Amino acid sequence: MTRRSVNGEGTGVNNTPQNGGHPGDTPAPKEEPDAPNGKVELRKKVTLLRGISIIIGTIIGAGIFISPKGILKNSGSVGMSLVVWIACGVLSLFGALSYAELGTSIQKSGGHYTYILEAFGPQMAFIRLWADLIAIRPAGLAVISLAFGQYILEPIFMPCGVPEIAIKLATSIGITSVMYLNSMSTSWTNRIQILLTFSKLLAIAIIIVPGLYMLFKGETKNFENAFEVSNIKLTGLPLAFYSGMYAYAGWFYLNFVTEEVENPEKTVPLAICISMAIVTFCYVLTNVAYYTVMSAEELLASQAVAVTFAGKMMGNFSVAVPVFVALSCFGSMNGCLFAFSRMFYVASREGHLPEVLSMIHVRRHTPLAAVLVLYPMTVFQLFVGDIYSLLNFMSFLRWLFIGVAVLGLIYMRYTRPDMPRPFKVPLFIPAIFSFTCFFMVFLSLYSDPVNTGIGFAISLTGIPAYYIFIVFDRRPKWLQDGLGNTLPSLRRHLNAFTRHHCENHTYYWHMDSID
Repeated sequence: MTRRSVNGEGTGVNNTPQNGGHPGDTPAPKEEPDAPNGKVELRKKVTLLRGISIIIGTIIGAGIFISPKGILKNSGSVGMSLVVWIACGVLSLFGALSYAELGTSIQKSGGHYTYILEAFGPQMAFIRLWADLIAIRPAGLAVISLAFGQYILEPIFMPCGVPEIAIKLATSIGITSVMYLNSMSTSWTNRIQILLTFSKLLAIAIIIVPGLYMLFKGETKNFENAFEVSNIKLTGLPLAFYSGMYAYAGWFYLNFVTEEVENPEKTVPLAICISMAIVTFCYVLTNVAYYTVMSAEELLASQAVAVTFAGKMMGNFSVAVPVFVALSCFGSMNGCLFAFSRMFYVASREGHLPEVLSMIHVRRHTPLAAVLVLYPMTVFQLFVGDIYSLLNFMSFLRWLFIGVAVLGLIYMRYTRPDMPRPFKVPLFIPAIFSFTCFFMVFLSLYSDPVNTGIGFAISLTGIPAYYIFIVFDRRPKWLQDGLGNTLPSLRRHLNAFTRHHCENHTYYWHMDSID
């Protein structure tokens, strides 16, 4: 096992007793011929197309196909709902542009965690990380995976319902396959993501094209009195915007992998702008197509809007819709895991998570331990936990910490004016977006104070965790003694496992973490 310093520079020294290694340790393996200067690191394999596929592939999930009715329900009219879809796209673009500045000025992976760390220090960054690790990310991945399990089996069991145990087994297979793919190859992970993104866009095109064809033929009855004042619910508009912002969430995932992006100064802003334009265009036109074929009442009553639409327009072709939805969910799973693993990898490198999570596979160049850390927690929540309740407790925290990260952009404009900023946005853009985020947090407190309060309480457990696990001088003596005895033993066992495994599989591990 070899180690690298915080900035990723390789020591180039073999693990031998003469230079500090343990007796019997396997010498450091010979690097691949294409490894630059003998370094073992995450390669820059995210091109512009791959960056676009990561953003679009994670934003577009099952919601636009199954239940895009939260906005219509709370806005009160067809016309106002389309206005909200467009407005949320613009607001999300403001957030994405703010993150483009952060990603080009702070060229580290990790997304929200890294930007909060740079702006406000390690304690607030750790609280964000803690909430992600213990609740938000495992629960979010489990929910997306459950949708995958549901819709991949639906064509097999039609017209009957899918048994719950079958859904969970299919979900487990889906999670396992995504974990395996992300562990084995960054290149193949990105290639599959591109393929799945094109399948999503194809599914949306199958909805948009016939819908617009009917519209141009004169099917406009559902758009009559689209802005009727008596139907517009001003009190529901904030909730409509809340639903819309969640529909666009995912524009920030490219910032989780900044260190792997080719030419990030140009690629990150360009990928974000192209992706947001495509997603907004698709969302608005998909809803126009729905309204052309279905009335507002039919859309609100439908359990799966795309299936209802396909049944009206394409007959038996509606059987294919669940397959497209499953592929869409699989793409979201793949993109989310690719991004999350880099956040855990960076947090480990910063000393906020166990150093094992900053290990890189020498030959495959994937952060294998950081990829796999979510697997047991996700499967456990899948079979044991009340996932939806947990998400209700924690979901508002996403907007709280994104708002804090964007506020950090404004803060660093004054505290670090000389920071290089290859891409710079006007100050009103992050100001409007951070206000939007904090407004949504306030809306959560107002509309559901109990669940929001529980979520705050769960996240605040990160404060004592920070002092127990991170601030070493304040750790209890029993914990210091336990860690002192456990970590060297764990490392010896890991070295032994590595030597044994390498005899049969010819691959090795590399430690990329702090000393």
